[in-house]
Amino acid sequence: MARIPGEGLAKGLAVTMRHMLHKSETQQYPEVHPDLPARSRGVIALVEENCTVCMLCARECPDWCIYIDSHKETLPAPEGGRPRARNVLDRFAIDFSLCMYCGICIEVCPFDALFWSPEFEYAEYDIRDLLHEKDRLGEWAATVPPPPAHEVGAEPPKELSAGSRPAPARRTAPPAPVKGPAAGAPAAQESAQDTAAQDTVQEAVGKATQDTARGPAGPAAEPAKGAESRPRREPPRAMRDIRSIRPPGSLPKNAGSSQQKKDGPEGER
Repeated sequence: MARIPGEGLAKGLAVTMRHMLHKSETQQYPEVHPDLPARSRGVIALVEENCTVCMLCARECPDWCIYIDSHKETLPAPEGGRPRARNVLDRFAIDFSLCMYCGICIEVCPFDALFWSPEFEYAEYDIRDLLHEKDRLGEWAATVPPPPAHEVGAEPPKELSAGSRPAPARRTAPPAPVKGPAAGAPAAQESAQDTAAQDTVQEAVGKATQDTARGPAGPAAEPAKGAESRPRREPPRAMRDIRSIRPPGSLPKNAGSSQQKKDGPEGER
C-alpha cells in the first residue's frame, strides 16, 4: 500500500489536540500536598516514653543504621522493697541515608516505640544531615495517623478484653481439720477409743516381730504350686544352633585351618 506523505505527522498532531481539550490533572506541589495511602512509608517516628532500650531494633536492622546510647539509673526503694535499676535513653538516631525502609525495626519493637509517619519532606543538601536524632524523630510522632477503625462484627482487641476482665478471686485456704473428739463427746467414749487404738498398735507390733523372727530361721518357703508340673519351654532352633541363622558358606574360613593347626602339632607330638 502506498503511504500518504505526512501521515505520521498528522497522527501526532491529533494526539496533541486530543490532550489539549482534556482537563489537566497536575497537582501544584508544594502548594497542594498529595493524598498519600493510609499505609505509606514516609519516615520513622519515635515515641521516647515507650522505649526501654531493649536494642531489638538495632540488632535486627539489616543496614545497621540505628544508633542507641543509654545509661542505668537506680530508683529509690519503696517501703519494704529493694532499689531497682532501669535504662535511660540518651541517644536514638537513624541514618536515613542508609535506611532502606524495610520496617523491620517497627515490627520487632515490643513496646510500640516506633511508627510509620507519612511525612516525606526531609530532604537535605548534604547527605551527612540525614542522620536524625531523637528530638527530630519525636517531632514526627505527632504526624502518625491513628490506627484504622475496627471491622464491624470482628472480635474485640485483646488489650481491651484483658483490661475489662474482672480480677480473679483470691483463693482461701481450706479450714484445718479439727483434731481430737468432737465437742460434747462423753469421757467414756474417749477412753474406749484410746483403748482400741492401743490394742491395734500392740497387734501390729507383735505380728511384725513374728515375721522378723520367722524370716532367716523359719521354714523355707514352699515352692509355688504348679511350677514343676509346667513343661519347660525349649528355645527355638535358631537360638540353639547359631549356624542355622547364617546362610551356607558364611562361616569364617580360618575355622578349618585353625582346627588343622591345632590337631597337627598335637598329633605329631
